[in-house]
Amino acid sequence: MRGTVKNISLLRRLIIDLMHASRDVPFVSLARTLHIRPLIEARAALARRPGYAAIFVKAFALVARDEPALRTLYAKWPRRCFYELPRSVAMVAIARVEDGEHCVLPQRVCRPDELALTEVDAVIRTAKEAPFAEVPMFRKIMLATRLPLPLRRLAWAVGTNCGRQRGNFFGNFAVTGVAAYGGGRLHALSPGPYILSFDVVRPDHGIDVVIRWDHRVTDAALIARVFGRLEQVLNGEITAELRALRAAEAKAEPKNEHKAVRAVGV
Repeated sequence: MRGTVKNISLLRRLIIDLMHASRDVPFVSLARTLHIRPLIEARAALARRPGYAAIFVKAFALVARDEPALRTLYAKWPRRCFYELPRSVAMVAIARVEDGEHCVLPQRVCRPDELALTEVDAVIRTAKEAPFAEVPMFRKIMLATRLPLPLRRLAWAVGTNCGRQRGNFFGNFAVTGVAAYGGGRLHALSPGPYILSFDVVRPDHGIDVVIRWDHRVTDAALIARVFGRLEQVLNGEITAELRALRAAEAKAEPKNEHKAVRAVGV
């Protein structure tokens, strides 16, 4: 059958390189439903609601702060070893449309457990909405994607096999999901070592979450415990922060109304 030959765009080349870098990671996955009614109710009360991607980025980082294995990478160079990062760095999958082409690009969030939830959300929203050229992470990764294949393979090899560089370029965990497109359990790939994906919120206030991890780094028992701790953090620290945001909104509302009344009187 005679078809049509099409060139591979730079955006698809990036995904091809990412899949090539992920091919040897022995991923195992575990799925669980988290019950997060307090968080859902606190978020619903806000006028400007942080996205669930930001919520899960900060929640996982808070769990990883007390669990060193979640900040540990498997490195091959200069020798095979485990490399523990001093702090979390998240990679968030950003879905965009560039020049009419649907694409996914990574956005880095450094030290999300030390940032306010609104700051984490702002980083993600900027990557989603700002012009492509104004997002530094996009410019850097596309610069590497434009290199000839041998140089790209070398750059990815250094970035994924050296512990320090892997922490700088790919972090210790990624967050993704297709909740905005109808939902579903997504079993994504990345250079690792951890990938969290989330589904849509269910009517019973549950949300299905999948964690994939590099089996060389840890085992299922730890991940099972992580789910329990993650649920606690979502309903605890994250919910408390959302309620504080609502209190700040409520405190600002009367001032806005007062200014509006004075303006009408003038």
